[in-house]
Amino acid sequence: RSFASQTDGESRLARVLREKFPRASAIKVVDISGGCGAMYEIHIESEEFREKRTVQQHQMVNQALSEEIKHMHGLRIFTSAPK
Repeated sequence: RSFASQTDGESRLARVLREKFPRASAIKVVDISGGCGAMYEIHIESEEFREKRTVQQHQMVNQALSEEIKHMHGLRIFTSAPK
C-alpha cells in the first residue's frame, strides 16, 4: 500500500483518538500486522498527558480504545506531552 493512504483500521482508530484527545498535537496510527488489522502502533502527543506517569498515559489510551482493543491481538503505545 502507498505510504500516504491509511487502512480503514488506521483511520478508524485515529478518528476515535482525535475525539478522545482533542488537545493532541500529533496522532499517528500504523497497522503493524501487515494490513490485517490485528496489531497497531500508536503515537500520541497530547497536553492531556502532562504531569502523568507513562503507565497512566497508556491507561488513558487503552480506555479510549477499549471497544477497538477487543478485536486486536496487540497494541504498541507511545505517548508524550508536547515539549
